[in-house]
Amino acid sequence: MIFKQPKPFYLIFFLELFERFGFYSLQSIILIYLVKKMLLSEFEAINIYTSFNALMYGMVVIGGWIGDKLLGVKRTLFLGIINLIIGYTIIFINLNNINWIYIGLSIIAIGNCLFKPSPSIILSNIYKKYNKQIDSGFTIYYMAVNIGSLLSILITPLIYNKFGWKISFLIPILGPIFTLISYLIYNNIIYEFGSKLDYKPINKKILFILLISLIISPIFISYFIKNIYLTNIIINFIILSILIIFIKEILFLNNKNKKRMIVAFILIIEAIIYFILYNQIPTSLNFFTIKNVESNIFGININPIQFQALNPFWIIIFSPILSKIYNIFGNKLSIIYKFAIGMTLSSISFLIIPIGIYLDTNNQGLIPSYWLILSYLFQSIGELMISGLGLSMISQLVPKKLINFTLGSWFLTTSISSILSGKIANIMSIPKDININKFQLLNIYFNSFIKIGVYSGIIAIFMLISTSILDSIIKNK
Repeated sequence: MIFKQPKPFYLIFFLELFERFGFYSLQSIILIYLVKKMLLSEFEAINIYTSFNALMYGMVVIGGWIGDKLLGVKRTLFLGIINLIIGYTIIFINLNNINWIYIGLSIIAIGNCLFKPSPSIILSNIYKKYNKQIDSGFTIYYMAVNIGSLLSILITPLIYNKFGWKISFLIPILGPIFTLISYLIYNNIIYEFGSKLDYKPINKKILFILLISLIISPIFISYFIKNIYLTNIIINFIILSILIIFIKEILFLNNKNKKRMIVAFILIIEAIIYFILYNQIPTSLNFFTIKNVESNIFGININPIQFQALNPFWIIIFSPILSKIYNIFGNKLSIIYKFAIGMTLSSISFLIIPIGIYLDTNNQGLIPSYWLILSYLFQSIGELMISGLGLSMISQLVPKKLINFTLGSWFLTTSISSILSGKIANIMSIPKDININKFQLLNIYFNSFIKIGVYSGIIAIFMLISTSILDSIIKNK
């Protein structure tokens, strides 16, 4: 199926791939760097990453609005790429200065908010014209994220091992640079798939105000990254604002579209719960792997950080398989069922780890890596069935005039879940001034992961029970 997509699909595919390569290069090492090199506690490092992640995705709705109302989708995408290059470069140049790291993270968050909505919007326009099966197309597109993720998580720790921290932080810059080069050379392929504003002259006054805002805002955003409690306040404000707009828009829809929007809203809530689980990968699951998992796969020694690559590895393996299954079953397996199955699999992924701890801990307080491999397998298939189809869900259920706004709201799910997942991850964080042995650590992780698995399993059961009701609504039965 990957070779049967419309031609414009491939440019969007590679823009996303290169951009994600840069982001996941940074994600794979930033938490460990803050703990090992900057000597922050796990609690402090997780809070910084949580604030950064929450703000980065919380502001995506603003990027969607700028694309819709001020610049146009493709111009906003271009501006986002430039900001990403600047942000990664600032961190690389000022690696030993925590305040400049905050500034760099702030500019990356801004770049992401400008870039992130645009590929999805352009892709939706592409599939409307070419009338392809959208679930299949978005599943293949999701591979781009994970190819970029897989390559970066494998390469960046290797660079760190051989050349040290400084050179390893050079790798993230390459992602948006390749994105920019690809866009400049091939953007004519997607010429007809932009928004109306892309084909009108830029309002110079608006552009000037926007550029000034982009220069000033990192100072304020960096302050929020330092203070997770302030981040909570601003994210809650964004959530409340979006919720009010969401309700207002639903009230003015006809009965059929109103019901479909309510279903979309329920699925967005379900996605928030899923992303709480997903965001444990770079935080609690990463620290657990470093401390309590054997650093080898089938006898081959690896850097513990590289275990994060299991997530994109399994997704790349199963993306074409699921895409084929979706094409075979067509509408028989609706997106409602896919979300419920995905949550069930994600719940199982967290129950696998306590089983491994209980059955297979060695005398050094380590468990074999195959338990982690199996956990990532279930987590990754679950991700494909929820996160991988979220954009497709919006394209199917949401009226055309609300798609861009709802896409921004979809990315807000990651922001909300970042705050909540950070609270959960911090339950498992160990203060830097406390000595604790590996068996005590295992007990903490055992109790925490089993609670995550059981609670998310209960939610998955409710999702499975409600599937037929929600499915009948979207099919207008």
